[in-house]
Amino acid sequence: MNITVVSVGKLKEKYLKMGIDEYVKRLGSYAKMELVEVADEKAPEQLSEAEMELVKKKESERILAKISDGTYVIALALDGKMKTSEQMAADLDSLMTYGKSKVAFVIGGSLGLHDDVLKRADEKLCFGKMTLPHQLMKLVLIEQIYRSFRIIKGEPYHK
Repeated sequence: MNITVVSVGKLKEKYLKMGIDEYVKRLGSYAKMELVEVADEKAPEQLSEAEMELVKKKESERILAKISDGTYVIALALDGKMKTSEQMAADLDSLMTYGKSKVAFVIGGSLGLHDDVLKRADEKLCFGKMTLPHQLMKLVLIEQIYRSFRIIKGEPYHK
């Protein structure tokens, strides 16, 4: 399986990079993992609704340019479906079984994802109702992908 994580913004925090690198390394025996970062749109702190929409639109164009045809897209969104680790593993296993070998997870920027990305998504996934920094979310997501493969293979994992 080829898994791509497309995220907005450059990861700067060393501790997050180290954690992500560790899980990507561990995932190497299960799947081909690619991390793609697209530039976030520079904007002032105070934005009107129209300005926020424009920022998300520009970021969405960058995101969608990184997703190839035939890729199964899972967008991280607050209105997405919440799953247990076992459910996520079962869903990834099902995708592999039914020939969806290219999967992309999408993490938006600080304003979230534009409707264009959400419309392209095959499903929306939510990790909880709390707001997390999108860079921390990348670490949490990759750890859960790793955990999913451990579950699929019947290998031990922390419960």
